[in-house]
Amino acid sequence: MNFDFSDDQKYLKEQARKFLSEQSSMAVVRAVLNDEQKSHDAGLWKAIAEMGWLGAAIPEEFGGLGLGELELCVLAEEMGRSLAPVPWASTVYFFAEAIKIAGTEAQKSAILPKLAEGGVIGCVAASEGPGEPRAANLKTIFDGTSVTGMKVPVTDGDCATHALVLAKHQDGTSLVIVDLTGAGVESKAIKTFDPTRSHATLTFTKAPAQLLGEAGDGEALLQRIYDRAAVLLSFEQIGGSQACLDMATDYAKGRYAFSRQIGSFQAIKHKLADMYVALEIARSNAFYGAWALSSDAPELPLAAAAARIAACDAYYLASKENIQTHGGMGFTWEVDCHLYYRRSKLLAVQAGAPSLWKEKLVRRLEMRNAA
Repeated sequence: MNFDFSDDQKYLKEQARKFLSEQSSMAVVRAVLNDEQKSHDAGLWKAIAEMGWLGAAIPEEFGGLGLGELELCVLAEEMGRSLAPVPWASTVYFFAEAIKIAGTEAQKSAILPKLAEGGVIGCVAASEGPGEPRAANLKTIFDGTSVTGMKVPVTDGDCATHALVLAKHQDGTSLVIVDLTGAGVESKAIKTFDPTRSHATLTFTKAPAQLLGEAGDGEALLQRIYDRAAVLLSFEQIGGSQACLDMATDYAKGRYAFSRQIGSFQAIKHKLADMYVALEIARSNAFYGAWALSSDAPELPLAAAAARIAACDAYYLASKENIQTHGGMGFTWEVDCHLYYRRSKLLAVQAGAPSLWKEKLVRRLEMRNAA
């Protein structure tokens, strides 16, 4: 496979980087980090909506730009580089993609135009604690018209207006849409390792809900959504990894010890080389995932799992070694290294931990080989 982004997509990436360097500086990120009352930067969210990014992959008939998933990939990379403190991933990778692939015409018409304008913030409420959410361990119930139960943790659940909720339904599970601004919903913010990406506990008490997709097909549909989101998340993680590598390289060039640049020391060279190799492995897997996602190829489940695993590994390594390269300064609050480390740890669990994705990859390879 020979894959690369088009000149137009690369231009979009350049313009996105320029925009975010101005609108999503580290000062903006820290303002959300330091303010316990802020779940995200509302001004940045509005600016992103005005740029049309929220509707980049939404068809024009539903108020979007009608571009595609490849454009989302290049935007995701720059969002990761800038650590944009907005509910971008939850809304665009998960919620919007779910409505696009499984929503009825009425659901698309009601939700997607508002989402493209920034008036809808989405989230996924599947987890009820440790482990992969399945019918056997779910307590949330969908009775056909309403949902009752509790979900925790829910990424961006404290600022979201709508949620995709996985619940028991008949003999299996179903995925339903709940308006979080309506009756029967209680949201309680919870503290996490990275306050710039908020989380909450959502409690539903006979909250009105409408079915998304087919009844009883909840787990399968959720996995389809996660596979698509995994590819987009991998690009966001690549953006963060690249930012860490750039920070570490610049510091190694400018910091002197014993009258020499520390970048000339073998130990530092090896750290930077390891970061680069892990990043390029992740990038190649993400490109494969982007091709599979944009072409709706049957290889998508395998490509998504590989991209997810490689990107999680690369971002964790890059953020950790960036701190180490900066030495004692890297551990301080004033230096930005910890901001990327926090985000790397949080993104690694947003669509399921890497260990779960490794199990999925093994199962999918076994199924392919058995076919």
